[in-house]
Amino acid sequence: MIKTLAKSIGEYKKKTIMTPILIALEVALEILIPFIMSQLINTLQAFEEGTMMTTIFGAKQLFVDKNVLIEYLAIYGAAMLIMSFLSLIVGVYAGKISSEAGAGFAANLRKNMYANIQNFSFANINKYSTASLITRQTTDVANVQNAFQMGIRILVRAPFMLICSCVMCIIKSPTMSLIFIGAAIVLGIIIVLIGRHVFPTFQKLFRKYDDMNSTIQEDLVGIRVVKSYVREDHEIDKLKDVSQDVYNFSVKAEKLIITLQPIMQITLYASMILLALFGGGMYISGDLKVGDLSALITYSTMIMMSVMMIAMVMTMVIMAKSSADRIAEILEEDATIKNPDNPIVNVADGSIEFKNVKFNYKQRNDKYILNNINMNIKSGEVIGVIGGTGSAKSTLVQLIPRLYDTSEGEVLVGGQNVKNYDLDVLRNNVAMVLQKNVLFSGTVAENLRWGNETATDDELVEACKQAQADDFIKNLPNGYNYDLGQGGVNVSGGQKQRLCIARALLKKPKIIIFDDSTSAVDTKTDANIRAELRKNCQHITKIIIAQRIASVEDSDRIIVMDKGEIVDFDTHENLLKNSEIYKDVYYSQNKGGLK
Repeated sequence: MIKTLAKSIGEYKKKTIMTPILIALEVALEILIPFIMSQLINTLQAFEEGTMMTTIFGAKQLFVDKNVLIEYLAIYGAAMLIMSFLSLIVGVYAGKISSEAGAGFAANLRKNMYANIQNFSFANINKYSTASLITRQTTDVANVQNAFQMGIRILVRAPFMLICSCVMCIIKSPTMSLIFIGAAIVLGIIIVLIGRHVFPTFQKLFRKYDDMNSTIQEDLVGIRVVKSYVREDHEIDKLKDVSQDVYNFSVKAEKLIITLQPIMQITLYASMILLALFGGGMYISGDLKVGDLSALITYSTMIMMSVMMIAMVMTMVIMAKSSADRIAEILEEDATIKNPDNPIVNVADGSIEFKNVKFNYKQRNDKYILNNINMNIKSGEVIGVIGGTGSAKSTLVQLIPRLYDTSEGEVLVGGQNVKNYDLDVLRNNVAMVLQKNVLFSGTVAENLRWGNETATDDELVEACKQAQADDFIKNLPNGYNYDLGQGGVNVSGGQKQRLCIARALLKKPKIIIFDDSTSAVDTKTDANIRAELRKNCQHITKIIIAQRIASVEDSDRIIVMDKGEIVDFDTHENLLKNSEIYKDVYYSQNKGGLK
């Protein structure tokens, strides 16, 4: 997991490495200041007593001249000021580059996750809810960013300061140092024990975040349905229940974490009391100098603060560990559909062939969604597809551009197995107008150019004329520059469908698939669209999935599907004579069910 996430550090690796180095330098300067201060205090005490003392450099002198003492104090006082100033500069710069490294790391994580999601096949996408992916891109990345930024600073500073302070305590008084070292060990054990209980709670908490975000997203997307059925109170209550679950797990985790604070405070104050008792006794007995006692008090504070900082960062790391696992899961998710080693980059024509095709979403052989599919479609043909709900019509056509891969058998386009094509080349030559029409924020023209970024204004108009969309676009404010709003909320369902058809035509593909994409338009407009396609797109293979017989009856041939199998494949006239399923649908739609 760490190796996976570390790849996202990228161009911020230098700053990530520099931060701990600068932090170590800052700590070294801070550690030296109390040591020098203790030497100065001991010097003043020796001057008052008129006794010999050992300086910081190990040279023994008898201070009898007051001017010499003042010069001594001035030199070392200036040294401490310089050290303090350098420590400040180094600390500020370390904070600056650590912030840049943390923000850059988070940006790369989001970018890399999103890039991998874009490579997912439909099978990969089905594993994760949209809300879960959004939570991972936002909350989880923020948690990891905070832990990373704190980690390269505090998680270096605190242990280094802890070790250095302990060493200084041992130098000053090996006996007294046992108090602080023992306290640090006790706190370390408590932190580990609490962390073992907190980590599973955070894992459950983030799953509840997914549920909450999923509920919010679902309600906002379907807000019109909620209002039309007057279900606002029901949805509010549902969100309350999910929010309560988030609250309960948050409180449970926080209860475990906040126990650290009083434990650390008690340990700190207990250490101070023991230092005062034993240190005072040693000073009275002459075993400990006043400067050394002062240094011990300072270092003891540093030790306890270091432990507290470690506890704080460990808490953040524990929380971030759950988030990091979820992020790594996305980064490590291997797309089930990939480019071959030497892909074909040219699609010869729009011919399609299915050879003994079987398919199951979960790649299990016990129950197939599609079974024993064999068919051959010539380039330029118009093929209709009819079948009841759940007959796998959409699944059938999604195998053509490799949105899914077959479990068994082959799908050929232009005489080549689709698995041998470059994915971009294949999908640019197989345009799909999906059952669920999706438009994006932006103008009409911007949405149309999803099909062809370099399309001219004339090409936009021509595609829209074929899709019967030009007339209504011209009546919009600003015409092709009209802002559709988020998800195309400013146009009707039928208008969305026609815009999506125009967008697909702009790709100039060799195959175009309409997955029930004219269900929201009237029969006259539907007929006009099909007439334009037959007139202007003769070289394009057209597959039309529809519920209405009228939408496919003029096709060259029609596929009749039932329970994942092709039960008939013939012309409209022959199907009316020989296909019971087709006849039932036709007469139920055209003659009230009377044959």
